[in-house]
Amino acid sequence: MEEQEKVVLSEKKIAQLSKQPIIESSVMRSQDGKWVVHKTTITDIKPVSYLEKVLS
Repeated sequence: MEEQEKVVLSEKKIAQLSKQPIIESSVMRSQDGKWVVHKTTITDIKPVSYLEKVLS
């Protein structure tokens, strides 16, 4: 079995990744078993000052 190299991220890359939205996905069967439910949640965190500027 091959050993995997450890990936080291720069501080700049970590800052970029922390600004991206969080995407969560889940797949489940409906209660009656007739349907497959695929649920995707996108969470994006912005400061209130950003929202106030956009809306003004």
